[in-house]
Amino acid sequence: QVQLVESGGGLVQAGGSLRLSCAASGSIFSINTMGWYRQAPGKQRELVASLPSGGGTIYAASVKGRFTISRDNAKNTMLLQMNSLKPEDTAVYYCYLRQAATTYWGQGTQVNVST
Repeated sequence: QVQLVESGGGLVQAGGSLRLSCAASGSIFSINTMGWYRQAPGKQRELVASLPSGGGTIYAASVKGRFTISRDNAKNTMLLQMNSLKPEDTAVYYCYLRQAATTYWGQGTQVNVST
């Protein structure tokens, strides 16, 4: 139905920047919610940012002011611009798309922030 492909992860020095991309394909409804979760080793997943279908943005307090989420509906692509990265941002980042009570997940992309 829906496939999500992530890219843009990597290793970066603290204070640096990365841009994650999530490209969606398949049967994508006009009304959907997209966003990003992350999961560090030994910790549960946490919501990083999301784009509710009704508009606006949602950010975790830990990333607000540093990360920016955006979406190009024509391209069905979502971006997460991550600036001023901190070691605590190290995790596997998963994009998701939610529609019709079903959540689809990307394969995950590793982000490592060194001190």
